[in-house]
Amino acid sequence: MRNRKQLLSLLILLVMVVGGSLFLLDSGFFAAAASPEALRTYIDRFAPYSHLCFFLVQLLSVVLAPIPSNITAAAGGMLFGTWPSFFLTFAAVAAGSLLVFWLARVLGRTFVDRLVSRRLSEKYLDVIHTKTTAFLSLAFLFPYFPDDVLCILAGLTNISFRRFAVILLLTRPWGLLFASALGGASFSIPMWALALIGLGGLAAFVLGMKYGDRLEQAILHRLRERRER
Repeated sequence: MRNRKQLLSLLILLVMVVGGSLFLLDSGFFAAAASPEALRTYIDRFAPYSHLCFFLVQLLSVVLAPIPSNITAAAGGMLFGTWPSFFLTFAAVAAGSLLVFWLARVLGRTFVDRLVSRRLSEKYLDVIHTKTTAFLSLAFLFPYFPDDVLCILAGLTNISFRRFAVILLLTRPWGLLFASALGGASFSIPMWALALIGLGGLAAFVLGMKYGDRLEQAILHRLRERRER
């Protein structure tokens, strides 16, 4: 049974890598990924299938291209508006994140080493193993972590697929919504406010890493108490 899963996973991966790479290279995606404006022009070329192209680019970038999803979400916001960009981005990012987690879980370290550099693996894998829930929740909430890489590495830990999916669905939408709204000109933020948000996020991350396990245990304890009443 496991061999069949591995064979299916390898087939899915092969199709995505070969087909996706050819599509992205031939269409000029990597050259356009330098800025949200260039990505907007790139996606707009595929009209009237721009929405489908945007979804596929977002999905493939999770697996194949180290392009932050926030950049492409901002480009989508410029092109489609805040909410269409957000829903398309989140659907693609969630699907891609769950896919790479599953592939890492089934194919193991050999697959991970082909997609993630040794430097990033050594940097994040230990902390993911020791503080899986707290670290992933905080890292997905803040924009300065390589979310796609963390999804792959999480597949090597003992976290269940269901638990990972819940963390993903609860934490990853907010940064994507922010980027889509920024690209869609729903609001604008001055640099000093962005700096304050960044500092606040960093402080929250540090506190979360230090006290996240206690908070998680307290919440679980409270839920057990309610269940036993």
